[in-house]
Amino acid sequence: MSPDRPPYNPLDKRNLAESIVRALFEKPVSPLPPQDSFEGAGLYVIYYTGDFPVYNPIAELNRDNRFQHPIYVGRAEPPGGRRGGFGLDTPVGFYLQRRLEEHAESIRQARNLELAHFSCRYLVADTFWIPLGEALLIQNYRPIWNKLIVGFGNHDPGSGRYKQRKSYWDVLHPGRQWADRCQPNPLDESALIERLRKSLA
Repeated sequence: MSPDRPPYNPLDKRNLAESIVRALFEKPVSPLPPQDSFEGAGLYVIYYTGDFPVYNPIAELNRDNRFQHPIYVGRAEPPGGRRGGFGLDTPVGFYLQRRLEEHAESIRQARNLELAHFSCRYLVADTFWIPLGEALLIQNYRPIWNKLIVGFGNHDPGSGRYKQRKSYWDVLHPGRQWADRCQPNPLDESALIERLRKSLA
């Protein structure tokens, strides 16, 4: 063994994350949202295969059932999970299914996207492991809706809290009514498309 390479540790964070990601990619690709009802929290990837011109380099990697590059990576956890307030006995709920349904509704409302052009792959998992898998997926794939055109996963901030700027995602894919109540974003659609072209070149 090389002296500069430590012995393999199955409990190393990266090795644990890789095992979670492998389990996710062993799951079949489903329509968005999945047609069957299911319980549990977990993580997921969303794929795009449509004809929005600037996304073509990504869509081409996913067409013909290849599904090689997600456009978005996410997770769904019980309330309190992101604050560290969960335990191993967290009650089961439809957290992951509902999150995927929320994403499908956002895409339905977008005026320049078609829900039929999206698919997903998801893994029901113990809440303890979900953030670890999500972090590795984002690091490996750098999905553009996580890293560049952010805001897809945003929720309606509620009455009286629309002082925040409209997200990049809502500028590029207008249609969500609550987003129209937010403040204008200084970057317009053409600026975001140019940014995407340079990033995907």
